[in-house]
Amino acid sequence: MKGARLLVNTLEERGAKVVFGIPGGTNLPLYDEMRESNLTHILARHECSAAHMADGYARASGRIGTCLGTSGPGATNMITGICTAYMDSSPVLCLTGQVSTKLVGNDAFQEADVFDLMIHVTKWNFRVRSPEEIPQVISSSITLATSGRYGPVAVDLPTDTISSETEDYTISEINVEMHTDLSDLGRAVYVLNSCSRPVILAGGGAKWSGCGPLLLQFAEKLGAPVVTTVMGKGTVPEDHCLVLGTTGMHGRGSSALALREADTIIAIGTRFSDRTTGKTGSFAAGKRVIHIDIDAAEIGKNLKDVVGLSGDCGAVISLLLPLIKGRDRSEWLAKISTAREFCKCDYNLLDAPLKPQKIIYEMNRVLPDDTILTTDVGQHQMFAAHFFEIRGRRRFITSGGLGTMGFGLPAAIGAKIASGNSTVVCLAGDGGFQMTMAEFATAVENNIKVLVVIMNNSSLGMVRQFQKHFYGNNIFAVDYSRTPDFVKFAEAMGGDGVIVERQSEVEEALKRGLKSEVPFIADMRVDINEDCLPMKPPWADANGTIYGRCKWRDVIA
Repeated sequence: MKGARLLVNTLEERGAKVVFGIPGGTNLPLYDEMRESNLTHILARHECSAAHMADGYARASGRIGTCLGTSGPGATNMITGICTAYMDSSPVLCLTGQVSTKLVGNDAFQEADVFDLMIHVTKWNFRVRSPEEIPQVISSSITLATSGRYGPVAVDLPTDTISSETEDYTISEINVEMHTDLSDLGRAVYVLNSCSRPVILAGGGAKWSGCGPLLLQFAEKLGAPVVTTVMGKGTVPEDHCLVLGTTGMHGRGSSALALREADTIIAIGTRFSDRTTGKTGSFAAGKRVIHIDIDAAEIGKNLKDVVGLSGDCGAVISLLLPLIKGRDRSEWLAKISTAREFCKCDYNLLDAPLKPQKIIYEMNRVLPDDTILTTDVGQHQMFAAHFFEIRGRRRFITSGGLGTMGFGLPAAIGAKIASGNSTVVCLAGDGGFQMTMAEFATAVENNIKVLVVIMNNSSLGMVRQFQKHFYGNNIFAVDYSRTPDFVKFAEAMGGDGVIVERQSEVEEALKRGLKSEVPFIADMRVDINEDCLPMKPPWADANGTIYGRCKWRDVIA
């Protein structure tokens, strides 16, 4: 049997359903075998997009997402997408073609040392040396990617290893040890039962764990509000009375208040990134911190002197739940409730030009409760993190750790394939959308019905905002003098779309997009001067927050 057939068989046996990729000279043996398989192949327009599609598929399904590229530029094009998955702990299997083993190191046509290039952006990687290794390597890769802290695994496949035949191969289960350290359990229980003003900070690890229902039980029994990082958004429903929304650089005032006035922070599945903490030295000053994470290396890395419990978030919460003693925290909860109500600002902004907040307001009203919202990176992303409400079966998928522009549309394509009948909406800025807009044709070609909402200000809005506030309003190299007509583009690709310039048109545009039988672009022309505020720069403490129209500015003052 050829190595390529062994690889395809192993993917099928391990539950892979879809492969996102682009063929080339060195991976053609795989494509020849895939043609006769049960795997669905999605032909992307760019290899980086194929990696983003696999990432979106993995985040929406919780299963392995698979992408495939050829050697040289095909493989190097995938690195940004794989690094995006790595930073956000997404289980992606990246397969790359390679020149023949006899040519490796000879600077052959389309040769690149992909093995070494991938080392720093993967959880693990392999180079196959013979066809006999293929079943074991592929099976092990999937196990590694979906065990412990999830992450991408890369496999480099010299073309002779997948085109050669073999009769001699075995597959043995690899033992991935789950590192659990509960030596601080007693201290954690003491802190939980003695604290007066606890707050739970939930990150992306909590969302990957799927421990939302348990986390809410924990919060209710402890009498603690829940705030989330941007990556943790969607772990718990945001219409629950204890859930305050996102915190961090563009977070909510109520979440900031809870973290500022708490005496104890229970951090679950978060790595305390600068976008969450701001100036780390002052983030938890004078507070006790319990840090729960599946990755022991994260405990004590960015925030020192914590009570650390390493293990699966849900499993650790299950251990702690029966050990919590009831305590009257009504005064703390009353203050939190007041802050939560105060934070329900009116963002149904009706003035002209069209404001980004108005778009999110209508999305909250119009989009169904099974919506998966993917975002690109920039102002629109932070507007969504701040204002879009995750309730019911809604989910939120974004590029957090790497902040990769161009992520939103291909991730939406992968998420839609994974989720079937769920509504999938991509929210993008005009700058990020243009980085991977060719994938709109991929969506049309494969009848993948996604709604793309573009907050179009003909600018790189977040960079412009930084220049405005931190560089003396020296606006340079961020405004586009020519922006494509995205509706004509959608029609040229076989989709549909509408231009929105007034607030009164937003609702109808969204409804039309949801009803469309083809992929749809809502090109919403927003105010270039509307900044995403409040904003706490990552180098600043709470006193450095810029509030804009946010009414918390008066409370703080």
